[in-house]
Amino acid sequence: MASATAMIIGGGVIGLSTAYHLARRRFGRVILLEKGPVGDGASTRAGGIITGLLWSETGVLARKISLALFRELSEDLPGYRFSDVGCLNLFDPPTWPERQRLLPLYDRLGAPYEILDAAEMRYRWPELTPAETDIGLFDPLGGYSEPEEYAPALAQRCRELGVEIREGVQVTGFVQHKRRVTGVTTTEGAIGGDAVICTVHTWTQHLLTQPGWPPPFKAFVHQRYLSTPLSSDTSAAIQLPAINANPYNGYIRPARGHRLLAGGETGWREEFRTPSPTFHMPALTTPLSVQERLSANLTPLVPALGRTCWESEKVGLIAFSLDGEPLLGPLPQLPGLYVGCAFHSGGFAYNPAAGLLLAEFVADGHTQIDVSAFAPDRFAPGEVADYLAATVVQDEAVRRRH
Repeated sequence: MASATAMIIGGGVIGLSTAYHLARRRFGRVILLEKGPVGDGASTRAGGIITGLLWSETGVLARKISLALFRELSEDLPGYRFSDVGCLNLFDPPTWPERQRLLPLYDRLGAPYEILDAAEMRYRWPELTPAETDIGLFDPLGGYSEPEEYAPALAQRCRELGVEIREGVQVTGFVQHKRRVTGVTTTEGAIGGDAVICTVHTWTQHLLTQPGWPPPFKAFVHQRYLSTPLSSDTSAAIQLPAINANPYNGYIRPARGHRLLAGGETGWREEFRTPSPTFHMPALTTPLSVQERLSANLTPLVPALGRTCWESEKVGLIAFSLDGEPLLGPLPQLPGLYVGCAFHSGGFAYNPAAGLLLAEFVADGHTQIDVSAFAPDRFAPGEVADYLAATVVQDEAVRRRH
């Protein structure tokens, strides 16, 4: 495939990961097109948490790939290191049975876990004070990354591998020949190729509706915060895992410089409809009450949060498909076009596997695991039309965290 050309739309971590894996396979010419700077969208606004203990077989298998690749990338990417502190998934008694039913799936697929009660969690992590009724599902292979380190390191490695990264180039449409996608139109003219991989975030709805595929997902505003240092001794990092704190309506993890990073939903907010292809995420805002509510929710779990305040905020978007699972793979009705989007709040966690799987689709025509459950065309057209026509608030969407 040395003479083939693959074009990737979107310079977030999904697009960069796809470029990385195609380049490592020596697929041919790999061109990545990004309308702004690389990593300017949701990627560097992510929480960076990863767990392999998901809710479907496909998700668990894909996350096993991601967890292995994050560790490999720690050796291959300059200036990046995966923090393998584990991931603690918290549940309360009403929500635990639904997750408990998945334990046989984790056993069958070889996804390790520990079930911890409140006393065991407090003993293991003295900074943590869960409620007596909380149940912990600990993923020893989980952890987190710092997105601001990961995205530029991945971009640098892509360039070293020969990927052409073109920033400031916006894709405006697709070139088609006999219904096959054979290239893209851009603000700098048309570019032809053998495969086009669309990995842009909510802009997908503007791009792919043009050739006749309205993407079946909705987007919601998401915000995450970084605290001031907990002490002047930045070498004394707080001893916590990454925590999906479901009963507390948020997540929290350690961060660089003896800080805490946390985020949460605003379930009362209506879906966000990306206004145009030129929209940039820095334009998003949230009311002050959101960070106040997040502190009030999470401080009972992590009292150290009460010794600090929020230093910075980043606001982005998360996207949920009709069934909450990602959209990943080829579009049969538009041969030559592949998509990778709608990764709920876990796009960063999926990105190493998503990039590898998209590269396998493009180079081999098949993937090492069955991802038919993620097929972009799995929904009936009428079902998609009804879903997109309705306006919902985030609490009415399928809830997924990392």
